[in-house]
Amino acid sequence: MENRNSPKNGRTTRILLTACAAAFAGAVALPKAAYADDVTLPPMPAAVQVTNGDIPFLVGHAIGTQNYVCLPSGSGVAFVLFTPEATLSNDGDEQIITHFFSPNPFEPNSNPALSARGTIRATWQDSRDSSAVWAQAKAGDSATSVTDPDFVAQNSVAWLKLTAVGNGIGPMGGDRLADVTFVQRLSTHGGVAPATGCTSSADIGHLAFVPYTADYFFYRHPETQGHGK
Repeated sequence: MENRNSPKNGRTTRILLTACAAAFAGAVALPKAAYADDVTLPPMPAAVQVTNGDIPFLVGHAIGTQNYVCLPSGSGVAFVLFTPEATLSNDGDEQIITHFFSPNPFEPNSNPALSARGTIRATWQDSRDSSAVWAQAKAGDSATSVTDPDFVAQNSVAWLKLTAVGNGIGPMGGDRLADVTFVQRLSTHGGVAPATGCTSSADIGHLAFVPYTADYFFYRHPETQGHGK
């Protein structure tokens, strides 16, 4: 996967994509509703709003699990999220993106206990062109059923605004997610760590795969509208 931040690679990719689009226009039918420039956002708390003028261009409806492992925590134990696993589909129920944790190759690995080449981040990878975005939720960019009960359902994972910290072009030049600046996780249901199964040191190592659904909204700068289609 190429570094999106490389100007040379970006110019070359644009030229190749333009040529291919002209040559194959009408010959390839893209998945219906896989992307749209008129994405409608639901009402949401201020904490997860994108307010810098960036525009939502893509929405994916996720079905998957939030995966936890029981680990030592303070003087006791607690379930800790080790990865989500979800498939995002468009309005036509066609898979468009996969979601998981992976090392962000554009950030140095700051944890010496891990052998990964890059900081572990939430990751979304396009199912069609293999472009990707890595993002993190910054402090204050979340809403829970406790802080915002009018929006977030009980026993559901938080709504989040995640800021992109890395973007990658696919091996064949795919770039639908290569300009993403923010990702929102909204309309969540389920996914909260269970209240049982991790209560003593005997439970360390126990896994819990908790089903959840959510809508993910992807943003980019206005000047890049029309790219990555």
